[in-house]
Amino acid sequence: MTSFKGKVITVTGAASGMGLATAQLLVLRGAVISLADINEEALKSVLDSLPGNGHIYQVVDVSKSESVNAWIKKTIDTFGKLDGAVNMAGIIAEPTPLTEYTDEVWDRMFAVNTRGVFNCLRAELKAITARGSIVSAASVFGQFGAPGHVAYCASKAAVIGLSRTAAKENEHIRVNCVSPGSVSTAMNQHDDPEHVKRSLAGTVQKRRAEPIKVARVIAFLLSDEASFVTGAVYNVDGGWVC
Repeated sequence: MTSFKGKVITVTGAASGMGLATAQLLVLRGAVISLADINEEALKSVLDSLPGNGHIYQVVDVSKSESVNAWIKKTIDTFGKLDGAVNMAGIIAEPTPLTEYTDEVWDRMFAVNTRGVFNCLRAELKAITARGSIVSAASVFGQFGAPGHVAYCASKAAVIGLSRTAAKENEHIRVNCVSPGSVSTAMNQHDDPEHVKRSLAGTVQKRRAEPIKVARVIAFLLSDEASFVTGAVYNVDGGWVC
């Protein structure tokens, strides 16, 4: 099990779901975490629950570059370095046919899911140490079409393109994606059980994952064990894209 003792790592979407699970796992392995989320009350609760001292948080709207830049600056001002970054903040909308999609929903999806990752990558790449590692959240929906989710699919496909380009541009910083399948989070806790069953019918394992399953893959990609891995998309999907 890789130790992250002495490492400073930023995590967006840290107040819930996969971002929270990742922050918790990294702390257990010795990392100091700079938490970011749009939900301050939840962030405070997470910070209070984490073992160890020195972790910080900031309310961040990833769709706003000035918000992201201020957070990364605070991280560097506090710790003097940045060793790794995890970009998990994201949203999804109710299923809607493409012909009925509104400009507002489309723009909001790309503002958070795509521009948010762009804003984070740009700030992180300027600040991170040599041999650092960045992991961003794509999705299996960024690799194939999903009826009713045109903006989500397109925004997550763009995250893959962003990450691969960043990887090509940076010899000494690794940039990768995780591509989760169906994961039990607050975003889908009210999904209709029959809909879930149908959506998982094409997967090998036919079940949802807990967030920790994704967090463990993220920890691997951040670690020196993945030192020859960059520009990759790691599916954590129970055999959906295969």
